[in-house]
Amino acid sequence: MHKIIITQIVLFCLFLTACKQNETQKESADYTPYVKPLVGTLGEGNTYPGAQVPFGMVQLSPDTERWNWGAASGYEYSDSTIYGFSMTHLHGTGIPDLGDILFMPTEGKLYINSGSKDLSEPGYLSRFSHKNETSEANYYSVLLDNYNIKAELTATNRAGLMRFTYPKSDSAHIVLDLSHVLRHKVIWSNIRVEDESTITGMHQVKGWAKERYVYFAAKFSRPFDNTRIFSNKKEEKYDSYKTYRFKSSIEAAGPDIQFVADYKTDDSEQILVKVGISAISTANAMKNLDTEIANWDFDQVKENGKTLWNKELAKFEVTGTKKQKETFYTAAYHAFMSPTNYFDVDRSYRGFDQNIHKAENFDNYTVFSLWDTYRATHPLFCLTQANRNANMINSMLEHYKQSPDKLLPIWSFWNNETWCMIGYHAVPVIVDAYFKGVKGVNWELAYEACVRAATHPQYDATKEFEKLGYVPYDIENESVSKTLEYAYDDYCIARMAKALGKTEDYKRFSKRAMSYKNLFDPKIGLMRPKNSKGEWMPNFDTHFFKHMGAFTEGTTWQYTWTVPHDVQGLIDIYGGNENFTNKLDSVFASSNDKDYLGVDDIHGRIGEYWHGNEPSHHISHLYSYAGQAWKTQELTRKIIATQYGNTPGSLCGNDDCGQMSAWYIFNAMGFYPVCPGSDEYIITSPAVPSVKMNMSNGNSLEIIAENYSETNVYIQSLKINGKEWNKTWLSYNDIKDGGKMEFVLGDHPNKKWGSSEKVSPPSFSDKK
Repeated sequence: MHKIIITQIVLFCLFLTACKQNETQKESADYTPYVKPLVGTLGEGNTYPGAQVPFGMVQLSPDTERWNWGAASGYEYSDSTIYGFSMTHLHGTGIPDLGDILFMPTEGKLYINSGSKDLSEPGYLSRFSHKNETSEANYYSVLLDNYNIKAELTATNRAGLMRFTYPKSDSAHIVLDLSHVLRHKVIWSNIRVEDESTITGMHQVKGWAKERYVYFAAKFSRPFDNTRIFSNKKEEKYDSYKTYRFKSSIEAAGPDIQFVADYKTDDSEQILVKVGISAISTANAMKNLDTEIANWDFDQVKENGKTLWNKELAKFEVTGTKKQKETFYTAAYHAFMSPTNYFDVDRSYRGFDQNIHKAENFDNYTVFSLWDTYRATHPLFCLTQANRNANMINSMLEHYKQSPDKLLPIWSFWNNETWCMIGYHAVPVIVDAYFKGVKGVNWELAYEACVRAATHPQYDATKEFEKLGYVPYDIENESVSKTLEYAYDDYCIARMAKALGKTEDYKRFSKRAMSYKNLFDPKIGLMRPKNSKGEWMPNFDTHFFKHMGAFTEGTTWQYTWTVPHDVQGLIDIYGGNENFTNKLDSVFASSNDKDYLGVDDIHGRIGEYWHGNEPSHHISHLYSYAGQAWKTQELTRKIIATQYGNTPGSLCGNDDCGQMSAWYIFNAMGFYPVCPGSDEYIITSPAVPSVKMNMSNGNSLEIIAENYSETNVYIQSLKINGKEWNKTWLSYNDIKDGGKMEFVLGDHPNKKWGSSEKVSPPSFSDKK
């Protein structure tokens, strides 16, 4: 008996040791060589190639563009000049902002103006070549051809470190241009030379975010040989640089300020600059800097960031070709860049009310592109970033409490609300997290905030929506899109109301969730704008963007399907599966070549399907509700093959704070959350041979695609945890404890798999 017990103890210890070794091996694996930050920098992706740690407040990256809306991140791969390196950037958005606190090393004649990117006007900008450019996880370098200076960048959460390697020169400079931002306007700034190697300052920006403050503290690895400050392009006069010894201040303020540090350098001499930022004060910026970059070890800062990235990338263990791994891990990298941390090392942050608050029991986040990220990014966080997702929701609730109208964020960043896009899509983020078991949120307060968002009397015709059952186009812009998105958000509220035992709310929001039916025109088989008298919009052309007055970045061909909560109800409206799938076929088979009225970013189109923008992202999965799951498998694999990759031009649309990338991650694994806020994922064909997802709860889900190839796109059979699986969907409960999904793929559709109505995904309407 004792021998048996001892044997069991020994086996248990061996098991723990094996688990620990496996965990150590996973943590020590280096996934960063597969990260290609230049993906999405050419064309529509609007990504940036610079240095950042996961969800970091600092995004230290080169700016090649200031004014073009088509380069909202500040960097466009087709450009051949660089203005400099700024501390903040938005990832993959459609509107430019940030680009704060720009540094540029130069040599020779001093310029304090940026110059023109077409080189028609001289300035401090420089030509560069991609052959002398390197972009990795938390590292960027480039040779500035005008000056023969190598610039290198790395970052921590709240600080950045730059290393500039100079040629031999009697006139080397580092220019700080506080007037530089992307697209918008600096309305005030100041600069102060604190000692022979330290400067502090700030600027206030009026841009997409209406009132934004960025404070900084910068330390230089070598004392200045000389300093100069320019205000409104005129040099400020001081008695002598040597007045430091008399503690005389060298400072200036105004809307157009540049600081210059002058040096004499030896050949290959390196000068480093480390910069901390804050939204509160220069003192806090200095605390952030001193805490996160205490020394001048550039390579160590780089490696520390790389370690942080490997911890996040290790949430996925992927097998496949080099291209497949680079595509997958770059998508994971992009998905884990934002939202970003927005609090200082002392846990203080500037709130939506412009007052200073403490993040006592949560980490404060910002950059909420919710119209985009509610679809796949936050559902991915529920599985792999649950604690962070809770902090993000708590940040939204603080925004709610600080808002004078008590509203959740719509599209917010740096304590500002932009009111960009439509819907109240903080709601599905909250409800999805609630049903996925995310901990650490006051769910009663969250529910209160959701109801408030849906019923605020002054918010985008919600009063008319409830009264009429739709948003009328003669009262409110983007009326069809708002009707459909409100209906979906209200479904989420209804579901949470039922779970919390709020019966009357459940009835109210269930009724509102069905409002989409009021804008379906059976004569054209599509959604159509209706006025407050109940009359259809006359002369309605379904293909043109000229009806963007009724739609948000799309046409009725993309928006008709924005009923993710009640696909069965939509099928019933069409008269059954056959009519429904025939109409879906028309979406993907359309040969419409009409001009989209000057809209120049309609990329990623397959017929009327537009993968470059989010309203289309779930459409390919709807076949699985109507007995034709094989078409979902065929289309998602086609989209991945044609719209994703590992080159700069591999994103067909704005990555939108990770949504495009999160779509890829889910579908590459073989399932997708068509309706966040529900429990279900729609199953599709995996796009890599195998992947293990290591979830936040400590469990792992392994996906294996037997017979995987580019042509074997159709599911022949599926087992989940050893059980034959013929349903076209799975629930969160099916995967939350981990396990194994074993696909067998083939090159011909198995039309019997998932074709029965008994195995189709749930909808808000039943099949009666």
